[in-house]
Amino acid sequence: MGGTEPAPRPPSERRFEEFFVEDSYVALKNYLYNYLERKRAINRALDGEVTLLLEVGSGLSPIVTGRDNVIYSELSFTALRTLKGLDTKGHYVVADGTRLPFASSSLSHVICSEVLEHIENDQAAMSELARVLNRKGRAYITVPHRMFYFAADDRYVHHFRRYEIAEMTDKLREAGLRVHSIRKVLGPLEKITMFTVVMLFSALHNLSRSSGARQSRSSAVGAAVRAVVHPIFKWAHRGYAVLARLDAWVMPRSLATVILFEALKEED
Repeated sequence: MGGTEPAPRPPSERRFEEFFVEDSYVALKNYLYNYLERKRAINRALDGEVTLLLEVGSGLSPIVTGRDNVIYSELSFTALRTLKGLDTKGHYVVADGTRLPFASSSLSHVICSEVLEHIENDQAAMSELARVLNRKGRAYITVPHRMFYFAADDRYVHHFRRYEIAEMTDKLREAGLRVHSIRKVLGPLEKITMFTVVMLFSALHNLSRSSGARQSRSSAVGAAVRAVVHPIFKWAHRGYAVLARLDAWVMPRSLATVILFEALKEED
């Protein structure tokens, strides 16, 4: 219907758009300890010759960097534009994860990290991951684990759900993917930390918006503060990542808060 205007984006999506253009968020996002641990786990698991890799929902923090044979796919044009401005190699495609604009069996690897929980029709997204993989293709998927962890921080970042291992295995099988391995990535410490951080970030974000005019007048002071805070933030999170890794290692899988599934495409 040519004259129909697109529906307004829901508040949750507009919230992420605000993050993608916020200097402090962009500068600090790639130093977050939980992102560092997901990136480490997936890159260690990445197996086989990578012919062409698709990263679905890359946002500003792609898991695989420094390669030309990577396609970064993201629903947010703003995020991809920002990511490309950071001089990351690869190709950039604005796309819906439930309707990927790629030919069937055209990719050797797919990464989908902390994305499915944000998609209402996650089964359609998983089917798309399977469709675009070639016969020997591999998918690397991380998801938040255990519904009993679902709390205010999940709602804040618009999670529809957290996943149980048996449920995720069944969903992947229905999509045409066979689980090859399951790995713990993060443990309960991550949940405690992120619940606290998200609540603080929410409060500070609302405060900064309400005092935007005053902040703009002191941008030079803010830049000076960031110059001091960012290196501290970076090294603190690198150290905390080691602690989080230890927490995930000692805790049983039943208490893991983030799980990595490596799945193979089922042969026809």
